[in-house]
Amino acid sequence: MPDDVIPSEEIHKEPETPNATHAEDEVVEACRERFPTAVFHDSHGQAVVYVDRGEWHGMAAFLRDEQRFTQCLDVTVVDHLGDEVRLAVEGVTPERFEVVANFLSHPRNRRIRTICEVPLDDPTVPSITDLYPGISFGERESYDLFGITFDGHPELTRILMPDDWVGHPLRKDDAPARVPVAFKGTGTPR
Repeated sequence: MPDDVIPSEEIHKEPETPNATHAEDEVVEACRERFPTAVFHDSHGQAVVYVDRGEWHGMAAFLRDEQRFTQCLDVTVVDHLGDEVRLAVEGVTPERFEVVANFLSHPRNRRIRTICEVPLDDPTVPSITDLYPGISFGERESYDLFGITFDGHPELTRILMPDDWVGHPLRKDDAPARVPVAFKGTGTPR
């Protein structure tokens, strides 16, 4: 087998220690110093930072202002209701929802992912639109489809669903097919 070929059993392997990060990673070390309660995880070579909701905005500001992560590529939500298997990261108390943001630094040629656990009984997270204005639509979409409220968002309104829609259609407990849909050519709603 050629030296540059990776055997298939080594592809997509998780690190032996869930909180393992590269020792030479200066971004992770800087984050550790500033946010001692954050939990770090290496996911297939990408640094992932689990941060408390109270530090969500502070972490985004730190990444932008001091670590030169000039872009937040997206903000989304994961609903873990009914997940039979879920990654257990030591030091992280799992909640039903996770808000996930991916940051990019062109000067560093790096990405970093931040995750914040959000409980069902208080689905709120500080908005980061004041730091990354382009993320406004991602936060609105997360609000509309998952019901996560982003405190401080300048216009947190529905973006995809009608204003009078009840519920959040991407939550796993939202009633599927509750609105009849008439498919083309059938003449009857299904």
